[in-house]
Amino acid sequence: MAQRIYLIEDDTALRNELAHLLELAGFAVGVCTSGFSQAATMALDARPDCIVLDLKLPGADGHSICRDLRAKSTVPIIMLTSSESEFDEVMAMNLGADDYVVKPYRPAVLLAHIQALLRRTAAGTPALIMEHRGVTLNLGEATVGYQGRTAELTRNELRILQTLMKTPGTVVSRSDIMCALWESDAFIDDNTLTVNVNRLRKTLGSLGVPEDFLVTRRGQGYAV
Repeated sequence: MAQRIYLIEDDTALRNELAHLLELAGFAVGVCTSGFSQAATMALDARPDCIVLDLKLPGADGHSICRDLRAKSTVPIIMLTSSESEFDEVMAMNLGADDYVVKPYRPAVLLAHIQALLRRTAAGTPALIMEHRGVTLNLGEATVGYQGRTAELTRNELRILQTLMKTPGTVVSRSDIMCALWESDAFIDDNTLTVNVNRLRKTLGSLGVPEDFLVTRRGQGYAV
């Protein structure tokens, strides 16, 4: 069965061009063309493998849609925007977007982003438990636990923590972590990794994990 991509984009020409390209690449495509205030519900009803979400929509806010999607699903989300504002990117990543692409973009480049994200998703995670300093990472359930408390992790939080816990006590470079997240560190804004690490720290903190569990080695990378 073909993987399904759901597009939430109000630019008709761009949406049609991208939908055509995705169909040529073998994907099934669903689109939201109006009623964007209900876009999250319509997208989840379509049961997609990936959602491509425009930030600026008539009568709706892409950030709010992203938040609504992430509250109900772990489906991969790629955020599109014509804004180069660092605030918009940080907000999107904090709300749970897995990737962020700035307009104008070449449809083939966006297709590559979608395919890379789906490859990471399709690889899945084995039913495996990792433990370090009382912190338990459940790769199969995408959860982290500490002293009887448990929290769900986003896909990026999971991969960062997994990468660090593979070699506890060893500094992992930012480049290596970015490759684990996005299969490359080329053309990735360095700030995007910082946003994801800070989000992971917040999740760990909510469980009462000591602040020194995940440390930053300035100019080197991160370690647990």
